[in-house]
Amino acid sequence: MAKSKEIDYEKITLRIEASSRGGGVEIDLTTLGFKGKKMSAYQNYLGGGMLGRVCVNDSIRAFGNSTTAAQDQKLDKIGEGLKKYFHAITNPSEQEYESQSYEQNQKLPARAY
Repeated sequence: MAKSKEIDYEKITLRIEASSRGGGVEIDLTTLGFKGKKMSAYQNYLGGGMLGRVCVNDSIRAFGNSTTAAQDQKLDKIGEGLKKYFHAITNPSEQEYESQSYEQNQKLPARAY
């Protein structure tokens, strides 16, 4: 599976469900300095065989916990890597004729309605 240059997302994955109709991946942030916290990347099905852009959320900011600017920056960097990791899973390079680049994917809406 795909790996970030700095983080091995596969090793910290708690659960993953990916298909041609979307899905998601959840990671444990403990080893990245956020004890007991999690982050998810997910993709919705738009219809017509298309997946929406990859979105991300974390259990720190989602519940209104205050964070410092440095923590926000670190979480944003982890999140960007996690989105790319999940996109690589849902768009395998073997199906190059069907796959789209991460940049193209991120221009799509997150949901159909």
